[in-house]
Amino acid sequence: MSRKQVMPPRAVPWGAAADDTGCTILHVDMDAFFASVELLERPELRGRPVIVGAAGPRGVVLSATYEARRYGVHSAMPMTRARRLCPDAVIIPPDHRKYAEVSRGVMELFRSITPLVEPLSTDEAFLDVAGARRRLGCPARIAALLREQVAERHGITCSVGVASTKLVAKLASRQCKPDGMLVVPVDRVLEFLHPLPVAALWGVGERTEQALARLGIRTVGDLAQVPVATLRREFGAVGEHLAELAWGRDERRVTPHVPDRSIGAEETFPYDIVDPDEIRRELLRLSERVAARLRAAGQVARTVSVKLRRADFTTITRSRTLREPTDVGQEIYATARELYAAAGLERVRLRLVGVRAENLRPAETATHQLTLGERETGWREAERAMDAVARRFGSGAVRPASLLRPIPDEADAEVNEQDRRIV
Repeated sequence: MSRKQVMPPRAVPWGAAADDTGCTILHVDMDAFFASVELLERPELRGRPVIVGAAGPRGVVLSATYEARRYGVHSAMPMTRARRLCPDAVIIPPDHRKYAEVSRGVMELFRSITPLVEPLSTDEAFLDVAGARRRLGCPARIAALLREQVAERHGITCSVGVASTKLVAKLASRQCKPDGMLVVPVDRVLEFLHPLPVAALWGVGERTEQALARLGIRTVGDLAQVPVATLRREFGAVGEHLAELAWGRDERRVTPHVPDRSIGAEETFPYDIVDPDEIRRELLRLSERVAARLRAAGQVARTVSVKLRRADFTTITRSRTLREPTDVGQEIYATARELYAAAGLERVRLRLVGVRAENLRPAETATHQLTLGERETGWREAERAMDAVARRFGSGAVRPASLLRPIPDEADAEVNEQDRRIV
């Protein structure tokens, strides 16, 4: 289990009735986001342990319902271990196109409350609601309204931390999960912060946590009592930063409209793959996924890169800048395929491949110059039509023919009882 997920919920004396004066920073975090989105289409699974992730031996957990988390399952855990911990869990393959669509709707809701929205990922964001108080009320009331609207419009729940800084707001949302709200008053920040494990602070990775433990520092309160000079000597500039956080000092503002720097997807195979045709099929599947996410985000990419990891864990990356930016899966795949061929690994066993779109810009700023003889409509229009089909009938309703698997005969269709639980 990851260190930061070890933090158990604590009984805290704060809540919606606490003094929220000056607490204009909200951190909103969807509860078990991927799993919650899947349950919208599979309500019969509510109350059961559900895991979203690749089911192969090298797959990892992307999301898990709280019923599964009671068994110790958490995101980023190897799927093999998750299945040992919770053998009765229902395992659902991820559908990133569906999650991106719900995420876009949630972020639009946030921006209807305040323009100061800083997304951190598909399922969490900071909001600065200082300018919305006259229209919507105090921060705690805005947080309650936001939770109500997320549940009503999207059918999922979220947890909201309300505080005066981004650091404390994020920690507060974690403390009130799932489906909760926690207000940390300005004059009680240290009371809230100091009992927490030092690993809760941003910038404390596993090695830093171990180094702090050797100094007898295990809680944020312990860290606050160490002289800054000592922390600077042991950890350099990071030590000074941690000293500031330990006293609840965080001057960062909510920065809206932070564009994605890149959009990518990768796959770890259940066993090492040497067949170039199979590698190319996976590159096509990943390229289609990346392109769909680009279109959902209203972005186009000028650079395409591939990630190729050999069986001995040696990782090679190759990239190419395109003549024109694109959001077309076939164009991304053509480049990825050429990069794979140029890497000289077509007869080398690979355990992971990835495709990434970089150097992003808004789609409306990009232009496309038709070449001689090129049709006015082509793959771009076809893939946008596929997006519309996917929104109505689900991801995978339409896909390239080369990604279709043959229908197995009766002997091949026999599966054991464990595999029947994979939805």
